[in-house]
Amino acid sequence: MAGKLTALGARALVTPGRYTDGGGLHLHVRAADRRAWVFRYTRDGKTRDMGLGPFPEVTLAKARELADIARSKLREGLDPLSVQAQAAIERRAEAGGHTFRAAAEAYIAAQRDGWRNPKHQAQWSSTLDNHAYPAIGDMPVKDVDVEAVLRVLKPIWTKTPETASRLRGRIEQVLDAAKARGWRTGENPARWKGVLSGLLPPRGRIAAVEHQPSLPWQRIGAFMAALRDVEGVSAQALALLILTAARTGEVLDATWREFDLEAAVWTVPAARMKAKRLHRVPLSAPALELLRRLLPLRSGPAALLFPGQKADRPLSDMALTMLVRRMNKTEGDAPPPWRDIGGRAIVPHGFRSTFRVWAGEQTRYPREVVETALAHVNRDKVEAAYARTDLLERRRPLMEEWGAWCMRP
Repeated sequence: MAGKLTALGARALVTPGRYTDGGGLHLHVRAADRRAWVFRYTRDGKTRDMGLGPFPEVTLAKARELADIARSKLREGLDPLSVQAQAAIERRAEAGGHTFRAAAEAYIAAQRDGWRNPKHQAQWSSTLDNHAYPAIGDMPVKDVDVEAVLRVLKPIWTKTPETASRLRGRIEQVLDAAKARGWRTGENPARWKGVLSGLLPPRGRIAAVEHQPSLPWQRIGAFMAALRDVEGVSAQALALLILTAARTGEVLDATWREFDLEAAVWTVPAARMKAKRLHRVPLSAPALELLRRLLPLRSGPAALLFPGQKADRPLSDMALTMLVRRMNKTEGDAPPPWRDIGGRAIVPHGFRSTFRVWAGEQTRYPREVVETALAHVNRDKVEAAYARTDLLERRRPLMEEWGAWCMRP
């Protein structure tokens, strides 16, 4: 496309500032010897700057060509910065001999745009950082075999089976993608059926995992009273988590557009749910009261309920963990004030168990109503086939009773 700048005119620009060529292409001048091309675009409501290289090393004609390529990526529904980052990762992989780490980074870069929840990418990176990279990160991806995969999985397979199972699946996906890129050949050594199924016990045969420490339901009112004395966004997020019996990520990534305060319903999109199914949460009177107190802080319908230090980033789950730890701080060897029946200090995720036990011991609501409130997947295929509703109206009184119980002194 024709622009406003000329090759000679661009060379004469030495005064600091941004000089537009049109269509998002700018020459950013910081000083006479510090000039660079920048392509500015908007995606998902956010303005982003993509560096195209220094001037005059990258000529005006070349910068226009690169800007055209970036625009074509936008038309294809791709993020030019993500495409640029993926290309850089692949170049590093080529130079480094295609290690498993490079293959994993290339896979994550390729999938990033499809992961609506930033936490999903963080979880991917975290499991690989903690478990896979120390053992096989620097190994050529073509050499990763069954023995190497077992070296990663065996230490955690029976200790934390859910994490181990997810890790196995992620390694399998990385190796499949590496094969598609031509970086390895042969069968995938991380595949379960026919490969690892004969070398590791199935998850169903592993002894039950120790549950998260949870507060006895009899003490939830006292805990909520103590929580109301704590200031800050973390305390408000934890209160909503408790009142809705939701998962930590569902609460922390929630945006205002998901809430209908008139209908008293919170609709969590399928992309943010563990089971990848839309989930509606009936909001009790205490939950609505909490949300209405937060309304004056709302910056827009797409805004996060509980932003972190940056407005476009959610509060971290560690913030809730640290809040509970502070509430449990004691002097000397005194036991934590907020503990489970075994004396262990509670954790935020344990409040779902508190709700479940309370519902089982204190109410007569059917099991399917309680399980639906927790957004648990029905493992019975026949029973699930007949479940044509999410039981929203049957769950309303359950959540109202829970809210009232939580607010008892």
